[in-house]
Amino acid sequence: MVSETAGGTTLEVLRRLESGPRGLTEAEAAARLLTSGENTLPEARTPSWPLRCGRALRDPFTAVLLCLGLVSVAIASWGTGVVILALVVVSCVLRATGEHRADRSMSALRDLVAGTAAVLRRTDGREPPESREVPVAELVPGDVIRLGPGDLIPADVRLLRARGLTVHEAALTGESAPVDKSTADGSGESLLCFQGSTVASGTATAVVVATGTGTRFAAAHRQPAARREGGAFDRSVHGISWVLIRFMLLTPPLVLMANAALRGRGLETLPFAVAVAVGLTPEMLPVIVTTCLARGAALLARTHGVIVKRLPALHDLGAVDVLCVDKTGTLTQDRPVVERSLDPAGRDDPEVLHWAAVGAWWTLQLAELPAPDALDEALLEAAGPVGEEYDGVDAVPFDPARRISTAVVRGSLGRHTVVVTGAVEAVLERCATEPGERDRLLALAAREADTGLRVLALATADRPAGARAPTDPRALAFRGLVTFRDALAPTAAEALRGLADRGVTVKVLTGDHPATAARACRELGLDPGRVRTAAHLADAEADGATVVARCTPQDKARLVAALRAAGHTVGFLGDGVNDVAALRAADVSLAPRSAVGVARESADVVLAEKDLTAIGHAITAGRHASGNIASYLRVTLSSNLGNVVAMLAAGLLLPFLPMLPAQVLAQNLCFDAAQLAFAHDRPGAAALRGPAVLRPRSFLRFVTGFGLLNALADLATFAVLALALNGPDAVDDEAVFHSAWFTENLLTQALVMLLLRSGRRVEGSRVRGPVGLAAAGLAAVGLLLPPSPLGGALGMTALPAAYYLLPAVVLGLYALALTAARARHRPRQP
Repeated sequence: MVSETAGGTTLEVLRRLESGPRGLTEAEAAARLLTSGENTLPEARTPSWPLRCGRALRDPFTAVLLCLGLVSVAIASWGTGVVILALVVVSCVLRATGEHRADRSMSALRDLVAGTAAVLRRTDGREPPESREVPVAELVPGDVIRLGPGDLIPADVRLLRARGLTVHEAALTGESAPVDKSTADGSGESLLCFQGSTVASGTATAVVVATGTGTRFAAAHRQPAARREGGAFDRSVHGISWVLIRFMLLTPPLVLMANAALRGRGLETLPFAVAVAVGLTPEMLPVIVTTCLARGAALLARTHGVIVKRLPALHDLGAVDVLCVDKTGTLTQDRPVVERSLDPAGRDDPEVLHWAAVGAWWTLQLAELPAPDALDEALLEAAGPVGEEYDGVDAVPFDPARRISTAVVRGSLGRHTVVVTGAVEAVLERCATEPGERDRLLALAAREADTGLRVLALATADRPAGARAPTDPRALAFRGLVTFRDALAPTAAEALRGLADRGVTVKVLTGDHPATAARACRELGLDPGRVRTAAHLADAEADGATVVARCTPQDKARLVAALRAAGHTVGFLGDGVNDVAALRAADVSLAPRSAVGVARESADVVLAEKDLTAIGHAITAGRHASGNIASYLRVTLSSNLGNVVAMLAAGLLLPFLPMLPAQVLAQNLCFDAAQLAFAHDRPGAAALRGPAVLRPRSFLRFVTGFGLLNALADLATFAVLALALNGPDAVDDEAVFHSAWFTENLLTQALVMLLLRSGRRVEGSRVRGPVGLAAAGLAAVGLLLPPSPLGGALGMTALPAAYYLLPAVVLGLYALALTAARARHRPRQP
């Protein structure tokens, strides 16, 4: 379809598309949109509810629960089996509901950062065309669009004009090198650019020949995208999960063998063993994770304009301990200010500023750039109205590879003036200089740069009017230097202090001169230390460098990868096409909404503005979500482990089971329901001051230590109850023991919920909130369920008043011991 539409001369293509060099009118575009449909790829089919619930069974904990439930049904333990399978159903439904809400939320958020294209449109056929930003989805065949460096090709297009255009087509061909595109030969693939490609350099005007499902990208891109590797938090939780699953699978056979050897009880204890294994399962983990992340992403978008495109990236934001940024636009404003213009002798010379501004003016006009870059804009602002007094002939915009821009204007009769501006080294290597002159000029530029100023070199050449305009001119005459100072971003200093308070190290990776970067850092209160250049910095030294100057795109990606290899969780903020490699190398990639299309599409997180303050809010939101997930894991695993150990010990010491299987499962269900409150909790300040990384060994030590403390409290309660049951006023009733221990367990778990939350102390208003209310509700269930009709159905009974006294003393001592242990452990919290 593309080749049929795009074949032939430019005029033939435009006629076939019923368009022209001036593009379409608004009415024509609207009519074609109705006919051709939106310029979007077919979206993945929204999973049905049964499919969502089925996918939830892939979670390892849910799968183990299902197996245990089926085992219970197979041995005709119907009560145990029904309760376990009910837990599985509830977990799957809650997870599917959370994923559905998260998908809807993320879809709405992605719409906020939908791409746009620069399109020539007219109000009617008589009006001149105007370039306007139109959503990519509204492009239609026949639209005339403009392309610049970093733009995503929004549809399949046929070039009308191109200047120095190269395109990355890796999404289609897998080739990493950019491909030259030109209208010079007038035929072949060099005239075509395809959706999914990105502009590496140069500019172009092109006509859209295919959109939506008619593009080559839609035909070739049938395979689903590769899943991104989990972040640091995901990897930690995964490691902890498999340790617990192994323990869960070992629990039933251990209980069976111990009871058979010591009590002569055989398969009749299997339902109890299964229930104990279920008690160790954090089956609400998938629900908690999905809910925390979705709520955090929605809050960020609503309050700070930060869009999290990849939901798990919020985990990684919380774990970030190194943030890599560029200098320009982040620490400093995007608009540098001209400081001086110097001739080759180092004297002030306004003519240097004049010619540099002329080059900037005609580069902007002839290269069809949508807007001047920062240096060109500063030149035009400082020089005033210049450039229009000359006639422009040709221009090649700046690109990172050549590091120069070129403009050609008409000079004296029969002559053209070539104006070249760019990096000092790149301009001087194209100049004809006397021996030793090049070194002197480089020294002059170095002296200016050493003061922290940015330096732009200017060279010109006089050429015959008939000569072909050079894209890479040589034998130039060096005219002088223009220096710029950077205005600091107004919020940068405060944002840097805030990131430091959160334990985030900021590293500046910039293409600027070392002194320029160092000056900006010092003025903002960030100690640059020894400023290194990328060419002289080994990967092993990346961790010790705060500012790395003269970075190429490859250098940025290499240093980000080196920091990750050193054990850091790395965020990278970029907005240009030269930042894409580093964005893809980072744990978390961030880009402002104003970034070039390819950078914005590569980013996990899109900011309303290129502002470090917004990143601080995003990191806090990530730690908030991760802190709540960590609280849930800390509370449920330590409490469950303690209960399991106590149950196993009591099962071997008592002549009857310490709890009936249905009672164990009912207790577990109540505890799980209460812990859903962690998805709505607000962690204390201590949980937000450092990266949210769970270290598996430290975390398992925490869970083991507090689990054993919980087991001691349970066994102390067991001893008190056993004494009471066999004392002078003994009540030989298993139901009393079961009821008392059921109540004690839920009260213990309520205490753990309050005392083991992330960064929280039980004081004042901190007891209130969703977790405090849930803990109070859990305690109320523990006290009221045994005497209720439902308690009777579960084999429990009302307790005499005397049976509350001694367990209450045990609980009070346990609360004091838990508080003391928590205070001692807080500095080493995992």
